[in-house]
Amino acid sequence: MKVKPKVGVVSCSGECCSLGTISRIATRFTLENLPNQTVTICLPLFLAGETQEHGFAKEHPTIAVDGCGKLCVKKAITKYSKEPAASIDVESVLSEWNIKAPKDRRVLNDEGLIIAERLKALIISRVNQIQDGY
Repeated sequence: MKVKPKVGVVSCSGECCSLGTISRIATRFTLENLPNQTVTICLPLFLAGETQEHGFAKEHPTIAVDGCGKLCVKKAITKYSKEPAASIDVESVLSEWNIKAPKDRRVLNDEGLIIAERLKALIISRVNQIQDGY
């Protein structure tokens, strides 16, 4: 039986809008639901050149969870390790779902938490797709 790899989930660290907060909360929810299958990579440490963060991303599949179309997470992973196994642009996903971003960028209300839960389900589906491919 093949061992499925742990998947690194890297979320947006942007504080300028609620989409970064949603990406971080959804990532945390994912880690809580799949503790033995996922880990998070700290984007600021990754960008600062932390060798353990880079090493993990070079050896394991990653999912970039970007808050917006700037795709900072995806670009950083690609630049410092390899192309992410999956990429999620929260802004585009919410547009596809016909959902407006919450207004508060620091604290998610019930509606924001529902969005984060729905995004968590999307991230988990990507984790499963990645692991099924191994």
